[in-house]
Amino acid sequence: MAGATPQLIKELREMTGAGMLDCKNALNETDGDLEKAVQALREAGLGKAAKKAGNIAAEGVIAVKVNANNTVATMLELNAQTDFVAKNQNFLDLTQEIISHVQSNNIADADALATSTINGTSFSDFLNGKIATIGENLVARKVVTVTGTVVNAYVHTNGRVGVLLAASCDEAAKDKAATLLKSLAMHASAMKPTVISYTDLDPTFVESENRAIVAEITADNDELKRLGKTLKNIPDFVSKSQLTEAAIATAKAAFEAELKEQGKPEKIWANIIPGKIERYITDNTQLDGRFALLSQAYVMDDKKTVEQAIADVDASIKITEYIRFELGEGIEKKEEDFAAEVAKQMGK
Repeated sequence: MAGATPQLIKELREMTGAGMLDCKNALNETDGDLEKAVQALREAGLGKAAKKAGNIAAEGVIAVKVNANNTVATMLELNAQTDFVAKNQNFLDLTQEIISHVQSNNIADADALATSTINGTSFSDFLNGKIATIGENLVARKVVTVTGTVVNAYVHTNGRVGVLLAASCDEAAKDKAATLLKSLAMHASAMKPTVISYTDLDPTFVESENRAIVAEITADNDELKRLGKTLKNIPDFVSKSQLTEAAIATAKAAFEAELKEQGKPEKIWANIIPGKIERYITDNTQLDGRFALLSQAYVMDDKKTVEQAIADVDASIKITEYIRFELGEGIEKKEEDFAAEVAKQMGK
């Protein structure tokens, strides 16, 4: 086996639900690269979307801090080795002490935090002292601060997901915008967008997902057909970035031809075609709804997109920055990698 090992096959099956032989072949074709194997299975219509290989939930907490006039917001991920320590009041107090230090000193990232001075001592010595007191290795792994005309933040009650948002707006809309951003941060914590707008999606990613989504729907339709249920529309595209004027014109011409074939009088086409175009756009922008914040159905009112919900509050509000932390995201599975990160933080 060039790339497939029993362990990799097991992991790929758990991630995608694909058959053993399909997983083996995908791994061999991708030289054992799990992420590429997942994508290959999806493009072949053999596997559903899966979480990235190698991510685990390290213990710890995510905290946020917003200043009094909603112009500066900070988010911190502080890791511990056990859930028991992460829930300890000393650990939670330490989190607040560090995040206050970060915001008051305008610290940009974890590297800057590691070289900063806190309470008259180096951050490394400070953290080592807390490690000795708490009795467990600790890592201030992620730090970010955003500024803007208006900002707000949200951390989920379990402390495992946090979101920061910044926006520009008219001066008169600041209070409304601050309230809205808190709700949008709650939305983003649950819906996991990766970008603000569909225009931020990488074109190569869009094309790859186009193939994968079409394969998924085609596979779903095979099962729906077997059950005698209504089939899903198979899209031509998956993002608004692909819907050129020419693509819309082609779709419109196809709808006109369909109505003509059905014998519908031309005078009523203008009443029918706009609805068909709207449905066509919805069917052909599925990727935007998965990954682009502004295109997602707003969880507070799913009859609107987030973009529409913002416009309803005040047309001057424009999202300028979005950051989401999920506890442990990106930490490799192997425990020694986490230990190495702790050692790096401690300067060893």
